[in-house]
Amino acid sequence: MESQPQPQPQPRRPRGFAATAAAAAASVSPTGTPSGSAGASTASSGKGKREREKEKERTKLRERHRRAITSRMLAGLRQYGNFPLPARADMNDVLAALAREAGWTVEPDGTTYRHSPPPQHQQHLGAFPVRSGESPLTATSLQNCSVKATLDCQQPVVRIDDSLSPASLDSVVIAERDTRSEKYPSTSPINSVECLEADQLIQDVHSTEHDNDFTGTQYVPVYVKLSTGVINNFCQLADPDGVRQELSHMNSLNVDGVIVDCWWGIVECWNPQKYVWSGYRELFNYIREFKMKIQVVMAFHEYGRTDSADVLISLPNWILEIGKENQDIFFTDREGRRTTEFLSWGIDKERVLNGRTGVEVYFDFMRSFRTEFDDLFAEGLISAVEIGLGPSGELRYPSFSERMGWRYPGIGEFQRAAKLRGHSFWARGPDNAGHYNSRPHETGFFCERGDYDSYYGRFFLHWYAQALMDHADNVLSLANLAFEETKIIVKIPAVYWWYKTSSHAAELTAGYYNPTNQDGYSPVFEVLKKHSVTVKFVCYGLQICSYENDEAFADPEGLSWQVLNSVWDRGLKVAGENTLSCYDKEGCLRIIETAKPRNDPDRRHFSFFVYQQPSPLVQGVICLPDLDYFIKCMHGDITGDLVP
Repeated sequence: MESQPQPQPQPRRPRGFAATAAAAAASVSPTGTPSGSAGASTASSGKGKREREKEKERTKLRERHRRAITSRMLAGLRQYGNFPLPARADMNDVLAALAREAGWTVEPDGTTYRHSPPPQHQQHLGAFPVRSGESPLTATSLQNCSVKATLDCQQPVVRIDDSLSPASLDSVVIAERDTRSEKYPSTSPINSVECLEADQLIQDVHSTEHDNDFTGTQYVPVYVKLSTGVINNFCQLADPDGVRQELSHMNSLNVDGVIVDCWWGIVECWNPQKYVWSGYRELFNYIREFKMKIQVVMAFHEYGRTDSADVLISLPNWILEIGKENQDIFFTDREGRRTTEFLSWGIDKERVLNGRTGVEVYFDFMRSFRTEFDDLFAEGLISAVEIGLGPSGELRYPSFSERMGWRYPGIGEFQRAAKLRGHSFWARGPDNAGHYNSRPHETGFFCERGDYDSYYGRFFLHWYAQALMDHADNVLSLANLAFEETKIIVKIPAVYWWYKTSSHAAELTAGYYNPTNQDGYSPVFEVLKKHSVTVKFVCYGLQICSYENDEAFADPEGLSWQVLNSVWDRGLKVAGENTLSCYDKEGCLRIIETAKPRNDPDRRHFSFFVYQQPSPLVQGVICLPDLDYFIKCMHGDITGDLVP
C-alpha cells in the first residue's frame, strides 16, 4: 500500500521585530533589487518604528508617574502612620504592612491568611482598626449617616482612560473631586456633621501628631542669620555696640552659631580683584569672643532692589560698568529686559569680565576669602560655606523677579542668555508661555495637555534645566578646590505654587523640570551628590499650608516631602531655613516635626536649622512665638507646651 502523505506543519507567523524583518525581506526581489512596493514597505516600517518609540516614551512616563505616587504614599505612611517600612520599600511592602495592621499574617513568600475572624468593631470599619491619634468611628455614627452621605465619605474612584497621557492624571483627579463637591455640596465628608465631626478629628490628630514632647530626640543645631545691614557698603561694621548686644542675646538662648552674608558687591565693589575684608574681620572677632560657630554665605547676587527693602546691595560697580557696554552678561526675559540680580551662566566660560570668565571671578573671590581668614578655618570657627548659585543665593533662574513686575502667584518667565562670540547659549524659548503674572491655564504652553509635554517642550525644558545643573557643577568644582575639606552648602528654592497642577509651571520657569510625569529634583541632587554638599531647603508653617491663595494650587508640604525624600535617598545631608513671615504655634511645631520626624524609621533629620528674621533679635520682633522653646525643642531637651 502506498503510504499516505503526512500533513506538513504550518509555519509559525513571525511577530514583532521578526515580522518587520520578514516584510523587509519580502519587498526585495531575488536579484537584490527592491520590488515595486519597496517604497511603501519602507514607509510602513518607519512608521511602525516611530509608533514603537512613542509607546516606549509613554511607558516611561507612566512608570515615572507611578513611582512619584508610590514615594508620596510611603512618606505619608512613615510620617503619620508609624509604619516600619524599609528605606526602599515597594508596593508589596505597603500591602504587607496594611494587611498585618488589619490582623492578617503575611509570610515572606507572600502567602497571606488570618487565624481568626476580625473583631466585631473592625467589621464596621472595613477590617481596619482605628489607629492611635484618630477619632474612632462607631457603628452608631455610621448608621446615622444617610446612604448618600456614606457614599460621599468614601474615596472617589477615578477611571483613567488609556488614551490620557500621564501628564494629565493629576488634573483628572482634581476634576473628579471638583465635580463631586459641586454635585453634593451639603454632604461632603468635611461639611457633614452627621458623618464625621471634622473639627474634633483634626484636633485629635494634631494632639497626637504634635504632643510637644521632643525630649531625647536628635540634636539639631540652630544658627541665627545676622541682618543684612550689619556690614555697610563701605565694608565697615555698621553698629558695633548693637552687634555685640545681638550676639550676647543669641548666646543666652544657647544658639549654636551665626550666619553671615559675605557680599561680592561690597568686598570687590570698585576694582576687580581688589578685595576689602576689614568689616568682616571685625565682625568675626566679635563672634569669636562668644565662642559661636560661623557659617558664611558667598553672596554673588543683588539684594534689596524692591519697594519694601531698606538696604540695597548691588553687584560690583565694575561689573555694572561692563554691563553698560555688554548687556549680554545679564539674563533677559521675553521682552528683552535685562535683570542685574545675577550674572548669566551663559558667560561662565566666556572671558568677558576684564579677561576673566564668570566662574573664574567666583573662584578668585572664594580663594581670597579662604586666604584672608585662614586662621579662623584652622581654629574651626568657620564650620561651613554656602555657595550662592543664583538669585537670592538659590540654585534657580531669576524667573520671578519682583523688580520685573512679578507678583505671587505668577508663573514667572523663562530667562535667556544672548549670543556671545557667535555661539547661541540659549535655545529659543516658547512663544506661548505667557508673562510673569500669567496663570498656567491662560497659556498654551503650561495649560492642561499644553506644549510643555510636546516633543519640543520636553527638549527645551530638559535643555533649560541642564544649563542650570551645568552652572552648579562648574561653580561647585571650584568651590571645593578653594575650600578643600570645609563643608559646602547649596540652597534649593521652594517653588510651591502651581505644584498641584500637571505642568508645575513656576518650577519649570525656575529651571526645575518637575511636571507630574517627571522627577525634576533627582538629576539636580545627583550633581550635588558629586560634590558632597549639604542641601538647604526652606520650611513653611501652617499659615501657608492652609492655602491662603487656593487659586494658586499651592502645596508646600507636598513639595517639601518630595525634595527631602529625594535628598535623603541619595545620602545627602539636609538643612532647613524658615521664611521671613511670622509663624503661629502650629507652624512652629510643624517646622520641628519636619526637621526631625519622630516616626521616621531611619531616624533621618536636619543637620542644622537656620533661623532668620527681618530685624535683629534685640528689637523684640521675632517670627516664632517663643524662640527659646523652639531652640530647646531642636536640641531635644524640653517637654511642654509653647508659651502663649
